[in-house]
Amino acid sequence: LLSDLRFPEDPRWHDGRLWFSDMHDGRVLALDDAGHAETIVTIDDEPSGLGWLPDGRLLFVSVHERKLLRLERDGRIALHADLSPVLPCNANDMVVDAQGRAYVGNFGFDLNGGETPKPTTMALVHPDGRVAVAAEDLAFPNGTVLTPDGRTLIVGETMAARLTAFDVAADGTLSNRRVWAQLEKAVPDGICLDAEGAVWVASPVSRSFLRVREGGAVLDRIEVETNAYACMLGGADRRTLFLCTAEQHDPAKTGTRRGRIEAVAVDVPGAGLP
Repeated sequence: LLSDLRFPEDPRWHDGRLWFSDMHDGRVLALDDAGHAETIVTIDDEPSGLGWLPDGRLLFVSVHERKLLRLERDGRIALHADLSPVLPCNANDMVVDAQGRAYVGNFGFDLNGGETPKPTTMALVHPDGRVAVAAEDLAFPNGTVLTPDGRTLIVGETMAARLTAFDVAADGTLSNRRVWAQLEKAVPDGICLDAEGAVWVASPVSRSFLRVREGGAVLDRIEVETNAYACMLGGADRRTLFLCTAEQHDPAKTGTRRGRIEAVAVDVPGAGLP
């Protein structure tokens, strides 16, 4: 659908368009059915996870600054929350619930600098900007989804090759941590949920997108030419699986602009958030 991107990530279907971050280009874009991409916002940092407050304002993660930013209706960028007190390293993907609470993951270590992986935290940002620790001892919390009833959160732990689930309380706190699916020869990056309760998982190491059932059974597999980084079910009936692919995740190597947004029709529509 779209090429000449550096590193497309964090796709979201919102208001009839596919929104995503071209992280290494510092842009958030929205792609319509005709293939026209509009730049929504540009920042000096790398944008990552996207979501919306109940009043429609866009929230987006600023990776290196470890901030959650808000796009006001007049185009101004405002600080929504400073994540640095609870996130020790680069912030990344995020899901925003129906009440406007944001769950934000982070690398936990210097990925591109070759640092040894170590466990880290996930942040919970309340609608008024208050920040708390949502969960600890996670191995690179990455793509995250919420079930349609808002009662279960599933997060991909990239460095543990698993999807981990939590119960979500009325106040947004997480409990009852459990392994939802352990992956084999794959690692989770971006994920999305479908109406049968299965999760589509982007797996960079296997250059594939996997449809996974709770317990770990792989129901379907889509192989791509380069690396698979994120996915989202969208379109008018939410039966189009949008794929974010690229050759590299290292910003020093994405200047060739080989990133793409690809798409494939699937049988089961999307559900839940994002």
